[in-house]
Amino acid sequence: MTQERTPTILATSGGLIRGQRTEVAFGPLLHHAIELSGATRPSLVYVGTAMGDGSAQGLRMIEAGQAAGIPVRLLKLFPMPNVDDFDDYLLSHDVVWVGGGSVANLLALWRLHGLDSALTRAWQAGVVLGGVSAGSLCWHQGGTTDSFSPELTPVTNGLALLPYSNGVHYDSEPRRRPLFQELIAAGTLADGYATEDGTGLVFRGTTLVEAVTEIKDKRAYSVRRSGEGVQEESLPTRLLANG
Repeated sequence: MTQERTPTILATSGGLIRGQRTEVAFGPLLHHAIELSGATRPSLVYVGTAMGDGSAQGLRMIEAGQAAGIPVRLLKLFPMPNVDDFDDYLLSHDVVWVGGGSVANLLALWRLHGLDSALTRAWQAGVVLGGVSAGSLCWHQGGTTDSFSPELTPVTNGLALLPYSNGVHYDSEPRRRPLFQELIAAGTLADGYATEDGTGLVFRGTTLVEAVTEIKDKRAYSVRRSGEGVQEESLPTRLLANG
């Protein structure tokens, strides 16, 4: 594992792309999470709780890792945890990548098994935490989710490693942007940050240090309560190599 000790999170609305010889491939955002670890021989843990630890997605991630030259191992909770000690397992890797799906179910199961606490300790020890959609929302205080029904609703019980709200798929799902703003204006969600598809937010500790994108001209945003409404500000967003 890398000696980098700064707690780091890459929260995204992207990371995987269509592969040439595999169904999916690591995109520039996921490669950036690996680069942030500073490891010379990086390894990655994929956590697919939000989609019920589906074996097909796990296999796709392993194959994508093989194509990228990055060892990928799985952390599963179904039908039971596949490791005896979460801390040892997580700390023996450089990056944790969390897939999308139901953030509500993910949070409930992580807390039931104590994985939430283990992930917090891994973050504090310098393991890079990253993910897409539910794998982005989970690190924040809350955001918008379709975990409960086709209609978007707020989720407010995230792990809160980052003391902000998070808006994902900000440009691709029409209701995401207005609801995120409404919830912040009402005080239901804290001030926060949002990502269009293909963009990500790099946090060192709890400080946002950079917005990045794997798709040219895509954006990330700061959204803050202002009076009875909100102030939305487009953030400088750096295009990653090969993006």
